[in-house]
Amino acid sequence: MGEVTYIDAIREAQHDVLQDDERVFIYGQDVGNFGGAFKATKGLKELFPDRVLDSPISEDAMIGMAVGAAIEGMRPIIEMQFADFSSVAFNQIVNQAATHFFRTGVPIPITVRLPSGGTPGSGPFHSQMMESIYAYYPGLVIVTPATVADAYWMLVDSIALDDPVLYCEHKFLYRWLKADSMKGDDRLPIGQARIVRAGKHATVVAYSAMVHEALRAADSLSEEGWEIEVVDLRSVKPLDTDTVIASVARTGRLLAVGEAFPWGGVTAEVVSRVASEGFHLLDAPPQRLNARDTPVPYHPNLWEAHRPTLESISAAIRNLLRL
Repeated sequence: MGEVTYIDAIREAQHDVLQDDERVFIYGQDVGNFGGAFKATKGLKELFPDRVLDSPISEDAMIGMAVGAAIEGMRPIIEMQFADFSSVAFNQIVNQAATHFFRTGVPIPITVRLPSGGTPGSGPFHSQMMESIYAYYPGLVIVTPATVADAYWMLVDSIALDDPVLYCEHKFLYRWLKADSMKGDDRLPIGQARIVRAGKHATVVAYSAMVHEALRAADSLSEEGWEIEVVDLRSVKPLDTDTVIASVARTGRLLAVGEAFPWGGVTAEVVSRVASEGFHLLDAPPQRLNARDTPVPYHPNLWEAHRPTLESISAAIRNLLRL
């Protein structure tokens, strides 16, 4: 196939499900002729003119419409221009979509695409990681693909689920992350983590773009003789505790890394589960590393200092190894 990018996989997945299932449609701001804010729907309006639809600038209305369409048997894909803007639709997501099946027995098969995370210069309104907020609520599935193949398959699988899914795609990976094959050869179900690098001295659990920073840190530390195991969670709800604990059983040490803010969240949940279910396996206190507890800064240098990086992850692992 040649070289394909993360956003190519997202676009192709949407094309394929539109082609295969007439119940699927795309709804969002500028997703039609413009092709979406990041061109994730480029060319799809021409192929499916009645099922790639521009919405008003109202995230609340977008999700409300999607919930109603899902009740009537449709399978909407909603594109938020930025994950940050989904907070405008918070009530519809957590009080309507998430609870509807529990209240009525009628499923709500909607997929909300959330362009997540920071890029240099994006600032506090276009850079947030929202997965921890939504993972709090029962009834929602939260996926965080970190590879080109996962970007494709996890979107296909999300749309096939009868549950509302928050598909957290990382903007930094859109055109930076490339692969030879869009579909890969290691398709895993939603809810199963992947060990992307084997090791024996410490486990780093990461997700989304932080998987790649963790791999860079592990590569760097290998030059010092350390073998670091890296686990890609892939989805944060459901969260694959078994794979994480099995990794900690091999290494005895845990560092959980996320780009989200430090208060609570995915990394805290990982540490909590390992401490409560795998305490006997630990040779050192489990650690976690997140972005700083400030709004995301605009300046590229400040942004780089705000989020976990190769350098800060490497330093955190070295500290863990000394405990």
